[in-house]
Amino acid sequence: MAKKSMDAVALLKADHRKVEDLFEQFEKAHEGQRKKVLVEQICTELCVHTTIEEEIFYPACQAKVEDEDVIDESYVEHDGAKVLVAELVEREPDDEFFDAKVSVLSEEIKHHVKEEEKRGEGLFAQARKAGLDLDALGERLMARKEELMEQIKSQGLPTIQTRSFTGHKLAQGKPVEISTEAGE
Repeated sequence: MAKKSMDAVALLKADHRKVEDLFEQFEKAHEGQRKKVLVEQICTELCVHTTIEEEIFYPACQAKVEDEDVIDESYVEHDGAKVLVAELVEREPDDEFFDAKVSVLSEEIKHHVKEEEKRGEGLFAQARKAGLDLDALGERLMARKEELMEQIKSQGLPTIQTRSFTGHKLAQGKPVEISTEAGE
């Protein structure tokens, strides 16, 4: 059975809905193993999605959309998400800050999706208005997505790479202890 092709915007929006659903499932999950499985799925989906956008969709939009700053912001938003993804794939559900990191990642993704899908002025609307061949882009995105999923199945998630976060040196500190008693 042949897969129905989607234009680039439809494919990327379908990815957005899938990840939103996974975050909703995580919010309802209580058991650690279920949370771990969901986070692995979220991280896989985000890894593939950010890669296809950065390798194919954003370059196709460059110099064609009205507001190129939105593309730069998208790279930075992806990099922020990638930092959390890199943290989460190395952690267990009972680790300190695990749920908080998933929650922050969810909020970052919601913001990013809202920006891309904004009616009339978001990146997707600008791509349509610019007359990009979204059908051809959709085929390229799908082919790359399938290739990445096969690589992840056989080799696991690739090392996370950031494009906009460079030249930083961070030191690992201890979390601040928070008192549970009022007045302490």
